[in-house]
Amino acid sequence: MSWLSNYVRPKIRALVTKKEVPDNLWTKCPQCETMLFHRDLENNMNVCTSCEYHLKIDVDNRLKLLFDNGEYTEVELPKAKADPLKFRDRKKYKDRLKESRNKTGRDDALVVGRGKIGGMPAVIAAFDFSFMGGSMGSALGDGLLTAAGVAVEDNAAFITVPASGGARMQEGMLSLMQMPRSVIAVEQVKEANLPYIVLLTDPTTGGVSASFAMLGDIHISEPGAMIGFAGRRVIQETIREDLPDGFQTAEYLVDHGMVDLVVSRKELNQEIGKIINILLKQDVKEPKAKKSEKKEKEKEKTADEKAE
Repeated sequence: MSWLSNYVRPKIRALVTKKEVPDNLWTKCPQCETMLFHRDLENNMNVCTSCEYHLKIDVDNRLKLLFDNGEYTEVELPKAKADPLKFRDRKKYKDRLKESRNKTGRDDALVVGRGKIGGMPAVIAAFDFSFMGGSMGSALGDGLLTAAGVAVEDNAAFITVPASGGARMQEGMLSLMQMPRSVIAVEQVKEANLPYIVLLTDPTTGGVSASFAMLGDIHISEPGAMIGFAGRRVIQETIREDLPDGFQTAEYLVDHGMVDLVVSRKELNQEIGKIINILLKQDVKEPKAKKSEKKEKEKEKTADEKAE
């Protein structure tokens, strides 16, 4: 009896028992509905292997694929006041922030990295959509100003990668004030004669698209990204007209002059590297120290010529 119960029965159970498969091994493509094995999807940079649909990618992997050899240094950002308005809807704003911080391991929705792209210095400010939908609050405004300052300090190209639903409603007017602050950050970079490039990802909407996201020297987008201010349904109900197919997609905006290039995720590092090389080699101002040295040499040369 012990032989039957201890050996035979467990063996039979092992043969007939259904093994549980983890839920996160497969992902369905939103476009072609192909079931994609998680490892194949990761190896293909979260791009569908059947139809090339670009699924969302987390901010760490985003920075790794943009910087040369995936190498960069994360810039420490200032901490904003946690709940300036003591806001509460179904939950306290403080609790929402706490949940997002526990989930992402970050203080807010912006991550800034400095490194090289195409061998040239670059600073990237990338949004983390998993942190409250990448919404723009005071911390994000502070982060963009910090990132712009680092770009000017490094004589580097400044690249923003928005992925956002817009302004953060829990901060009210303070969130809307980040729109002009983000424009100031962009102006600092442009005044230093450095290139400002925007990589538009899915989605880029609301106050983000109405501010710094549309002020780039070059606008690049991933295929199929949704880019706009208000949603399709809101616009349709406001103007009471049917909108064309593909409205607010990257491809539609290229055809209508709002986006310069649509580039596959696999080619972003190479394409952005080419652009930075062209712009930085032509446009970067010489540091003040070098300028003064150059002027002194010119004066010496003029003095020598007069003496002769």
